[in-house]
Formats: sequence, C-alpha cells, structure tokens
Amino acid sequence: MKRDFFSIKTLATIAMATGLLASCSSDDSPIDPGQEPGKNEDGRWITVAAARMGENPGDGNGGTLIYSISSEDAKDPNVSIEPFDNGFIVPSNRTARLQSSEDGNTIFNISYAGDTGGNYTKYNVNGGQDFEQTGSEISIAPYVGSAPRWIKLFDGDQTGAAVYVNTENQFDNNETPNDTSDDTYIRTEATMGIVTLDLQNSAIKEFQESRLPLSEELEAQGYYIGRIDMPTLNTAGDKLYIGARISKVDPETGETDRNAEILNSKTIVLDYPSLENPTIITSEVGKGNTNGYRSINAFEVNGSVYQANQGDPNGSHILKIDADNQYDDSYVFNLDEALGVEDAYILAWRPTVSGKAVVAYRHAGSAEGVAGAQGYFALIDLEAKTARKINEIPYSEDFYLFQYQGFVVEGDEVYVTEAPVGENGNIYVIDTQTGEVTKGAELVNVEGSHFIGVF
Repeated sequence: MKRDFFSIKTLATIAMATGLLASCSSDDSPIDPGQEPGKNEDGRWITVAAARMGENPGDGNGGTLIYSISSEDAKDPNVSIEPFDNGFIVPSNRTARLQSSEDGNTIFNISYAGDTGGNYTKYNVNGGQDFEQTGSEISIAPYVGSAPRWIKLFDGDQTGAAVYVNTENQFDNNETPNDTSDDTYIRTEATMGIVTLDLQNSAIKEFQESRLPLSEELEAQGYYIGRIDMPTLNTAGDKLYIGARISKVDPETGETDRNAEILNSKTIVLDYPSLENPTIITSEVGKGNTNGYRSINAFEVNGSVYQANQGDPNGSHILKIDADNQYDDSYVFNLDEALGVEDAYILAWRPTVSGKAVVAYRHAGSAEGVAGAQGYFALIDLEAKTARKINEIPYSEDFYLFQYQGFVVEGDEVYVTEAPVGENGNIYVIDTQTGEVTKGAELVNVEGSHFIGVF
C-alpha cells in the first residue's frame, strides 16, 4: 500500500504559502544557536521541484513549487507525494532558479522576473511543504537586473555569483548622424557584469563590469559574446570560469545572422575574488556554447574543471580546463561517439567526486513530444570517457528535460526525477559506481506540468 504524503488541497496550500511569505519579513528573529533547523534524522532532505504550466504544456511559466522528503522516503516506491497540490510556492514570476546547501537543509532562491525579480531569499527545509524563511532578503537587481542568471559556487555554501552581458552594435555614422540607413557596421560591444553574494549573511561581496572583446578578425565578421552564465570556481579558488555563448550579426545588414558558422567553445576567466582581469580561452576540441541553460554546466573534479558544451555540430563534448586555467585539448570526450548517437545535446549534468556522472541529454533520434524533444539520462565516466544510456529509467516521448535543473549527489549516488509532461513519474537513484538504479517515490503530476529536478 502506498503511503500518501498529502492532506491539503490546492487553494488551502496557496493560502498557507502566501501566509508564510507574508510572515517572513527581513527582520525575522535569529534562530536559537542551540537548535538545528532543518536537521533530518532519516537522512538528507530531498527537495523535489515542480514547474507548473503557464500557457503551454511544459513551459513552466505557472510558477515553481517545492516539497521535501527524507532520502529514505525518496528511495521508497510506496511513498507518493503531490508537490503541485501541496508544495511550497517559491517566490518567482517564472520558473525559479533554485540552489540547495550541500547537506540539503537549506534552499537558496533568487526570484526570476516580475515584481520580486532579483530578490534573494533562503529557507530552512523542515519537511513536506514546510520551508521556513531565514535571515534577511536582499535584492541584486540593481547590479544584474530582475532576471539574473546565478549559481551557487562550490565553496561550502558561502557564495553565490550572478552575471549578465549587455551588447550594443556600433556603426560608423559620422557623415550622417541622424540617418542610420547607410551606416557601416563596425563591431558589437559586449559588457559583462558580475556580482558575488554572501549567502550566509545576505550581503553583496563584490561587483565588477568589464568589456569582453573578441579578436579584431572575429568582431569584423560580426561575432560577439551574447550570453554568459554558470560561474565556476577553480580548485585553487583564485579564478572564476564563466561559460559563454557566441552570437553574430551580419555586417552587411546589422541583423542577427542565424546561419553563422559555429565557433570553437570559449570561456571567460577572471580573477577571484576581485572579479577583475577577464581573459577569454578557446577550446580546440569542442564548438558551440558553454553557458548551459538552467543547470550548473561546469564542475571541479580532482583538480580540473569539466564543462559541457551545447550546440556542437559534432555533438556535445565534456571539455576539460586544467590548473593552468587553459583548456586541455588532449582530453577528448564526445558524447556522440560514447553513446553511439548523433547530435547529442547535454541539457544538464552532475558528477560525483569519483568522476562518475549522470547526464540529461537529447539527440537526433529523440521523439518530438508535447513540449519538445524527448530526453534521456546517461551514466558517464570522466576518466574512462565512456557513457551508456540508463535503460532502467522509463522514457516517454513527452519526457522533457530542457528545463531540468537539479540533481542531488549523496556519496556515489545521484537522485533524479522522471515524469513525462502532465503524467506521474518517480524519483530514481543511480549508484554511479555499480550502475544499479533504484525506483523511488511516486511523483504525482498535473496537466501540462513537469518536474525540474531535486535539490
């Protein structure tokens, strides 16, 4: 018999969540140092994130709800949870950008867009829909806007980093300054902003803006850095790597060139913690983007940083940046070759400390589902450069992973969610050493919605 973890219907839950938000002011009383808020005696908290449909199935624009259970219950297929009916509503106009502490006892959130866009809040995880706001709120919107791209650095839950890039096409219009019809395109100026945030004390640490020029040759062709995301700290803790997407305009028209040649993958490297002296490094192995989408795209493992690329015409690679802060072009790990597919596209991934990792991906053979291309999970080995599809997890054409965000790593185990858009599914736990897959708690879905991971 299933054990159902629900008792309150949607309207009551929304009212309760609203009350919780209203009661959690920025001057909450400090927590008694003798207490251990969020401590779970039955293992790590596993927080499930659910993205409600807005106007279209799978768009996730109806808001984000979270619900937590113990790791013991997460592995139990007799447990059933209904995050959409009973979850805590995370403040965010669209799909929330969530992060969790390493022990799972704290959830960090920066609201994305809307009236609260750019507001940082954190919550103690107390189980079920009980997320208790702790500490003060702070807005990073004045630094990086109301829809910031941010990530938690792997420095013991101390620091978050948010980034943006502004671009401006530059033209030679000296002769007729009021008439731009015959202007000559020169280049596109890209300006990066980055802010670091003290997650524990809710305070701004550093903020810097910097120009991001490419070579004169590339800029003359219309190339520029058009999007950045996913800052990652190197092993030494003195450099920050930021993934980049290269865009292009047609110099003849000044319009976006959507058929441009895809350049080799690039990453911005800058000093940390000062956030100064940015340089750009280029891979000779991979092509395409390194900024990812909504999930962390690069991780430090055993002294090097491993980074996924997207949009590579030869299929996604895992790229390697060594301690000298340069790409290691002797390291070639192509997912097409490892999986025996074409046009593999890494949507999200997460390694363990051993160098084994779980990858969410799609490929040219993916079916077109109600929300987009069908997704899959694979188990990869960074050292051996091998990969295999995890066949123990069921796949539907409506299993949509483009917006996937969260994996939980507990030792050698990686927790994921599986549920087609609008259909029920389960938590699955992959032992990355043995390859064993455990089917866990049931996830009850609602029409047009989907799950975006665990934290």
